[in-house]
Amino acid sequence: MKRTRPYPILTITKKGQRSIEGGHPWVYAGEVLACPEGIENGAIVDVCSEKGSWLGAGLISHHSLIRVRLLSRNPNDRFDEGFWLRRFQYAWAYRKTVLEPQDLTACRVIFGESDGLPGLTVDRFGDVLVAQTLSFGMDRRKDTLFPRLLQALREDGQDVRAIYERNDDSLRGKEGLAQGKGFFPLPNLEIPGSTVTQITENGVKYSVDFENGQKTGFFLDQKYNRRAVARLSAGKRVLDCFTHTGSFALNAAYGGAERVTAVDVSAPAIEMARSNARLNGLEERMDFVTADVFDLLPALVEEKRRDWDFIILDPPAFTKSRRTADQAARGYKEINYRALRLLPRGGYLATCSCSHFMDAHRFRGVVAAAARDAGVQLKQVEERQQGPDHPILWGVEETDYLKFYIFQVV
Repeated sequence: MKRTRPYPILTITKKGQRSIEGGHPWVYAGEVLACPEGIENGAIVDVCSEKGSWLGAGLISHHSLIRVRLLSRNPNDRFDEGFWLRRFQYAWAYRKTVLEPQDLTACRVIFGESDGLPGLTVDRFGDVLVAQTLSFGMDRRKDTLFPRLLQALREDGQDVRAIYERNDDSLRGKEGLAQGKGFFPLPNLEIPGSTVTQITENGVKYSVDFENGQKTGFFLDQKYNRRAVARLSAGKRVLDCFTHTGSFALNAAYGGAERVTAVDVSAPAIEMARSNARLNGLEERMDFVTADVFDLLPALVEEKRRDWDFIILDPPAFTKSRRTADQAARGYKEINYRALRLLPRGGYLATCSCSHFMDAHRFRGVVAAAARDAGVQLKQVEERQQGPDHPILWGVEETDYLKFYIFQVV
């Protein structure tokens, strides 16, 4: 490559080159053949092939196995404030196109690599943005990024008054970053007096604790899957397992379920679910149980209970690495098998996995094996994924993580 650019050059292997040319934006440490000394951690570097072909520019992280996260494959890009503003404007314009207008106040605004902003996640809860920076290069640029993000939203007339950082994820340690959380200081912004806010999704109201809730405070990726459940729930008796703060259970009740039982092992989560039920005036048709689903379902099968004709399984990720995928498969099979034993013929099962290490082919196989062992056949009603505000970027398998199915038992 003729040297006309101001960035240090990393030379990578043919394997790394094929990955980038296939659309993946990461360069792993083992794919780096040559790297100049003295490059500041988090700096922008050019990535080149062994033959000197320019492949892209990205952020280097000396402490991470993901050594470079590409920002651009356009050699004309200059990484000034205008570049970041355009990225945010493009991401917001996309969400205005793919989401319904009422959903824009509770959505994922930035989904990392899918939006060309690797290592940055931003969720919107009303007038508060909740951000996670999970790469060193993005973390060191927050003073530039966050004002430009606010600018992009405010130019569109969006009322946003604060940015809260949820940087308490252990993944930051792999980047050499400390954990922490709190409001990001921005000029002329008044910090809210509370870290609990209220959102409305699919007509259901929720209190969201974005300081202490899981991830950024609320799981937005199941928005339209919850709507699908609500549509099928009218007149049914519903068991929602791993309810967390009650989102599927509340949608079922809102959709006209006769009775909904919400189960979670976390007492604080159950209390928040109960509070959300009161907020929506649905508590009279809902029961709340604090229990481990892996203990509860076998006990219900043993008791030969037939209390429910619609069961929802929305567990946390059972695996966060390929090494534990076999163990996770056993866990998914167990809960699906037990649920299918509890359902009558004609009953419905909604089941999902939120781990990208449990790919769709394997997850389908697990559910099929559970049905076979339970002696039932499944009629597929719907196959769904995460909402479009969590866009799947082809070539980047990590962005394709949520598998969601609804079946009728026949």
